[in-house]
Amino acid sequence: MGAAYFYHLTRKPLEATLPVLLEKALGAGLRVAVRGTDQARLNWLDEKLWLGPEEGFLPHGLSGGSHDTDQPILLTTEQQASNLAQCVMIIDGAEVSADEVSALERVCILFDGNDPEALNVARGQWKALTVAGCSAQYWSEESGNWQKKAESG
Repeated sequence: MGAAYFYHLTRKPLEATLPVLLEKALGAGLRVAVRGTDQARLNWLDEKLWLGPEEGFLPHGLSGGSHDTDQPILLTTEQQASNLAQCVMIIDGAEVSADEVSALERVCILFDGNDPEALNVARGQWKALTVAGCSAQYWSEESGNWQKKAESG
């Protein structure tokens, strides 16, 4: 049974935080889907990942390609990632269900702490998942370092 990890971004933007989490997931041997709500935003994120440092290259692709099943990291708007992900990273308020959290090894929910709408969506996701019995952790970088601030389940 998996867990949901909520990452409250206040100091570094998504394009700086996501590669760190992706690298950790790959290092743990997990296949990852990054689920967003907007294809244009995923295209932008794809470009940011391609332009990252060569020594920290993260093998990835945008969904809809001929090699989706081979991608260690797949950027998608789809609920079901075709790369058989064991970890899903939720961005921009994309939907996630308690069944999905239970079925996967890990679900990471990244949200912009400077955006009141993103905060409200994340609070709603926390409540829905914890009421459904999912294990969840809330992490904040407000102090400059990531600290676990809350845990449920």
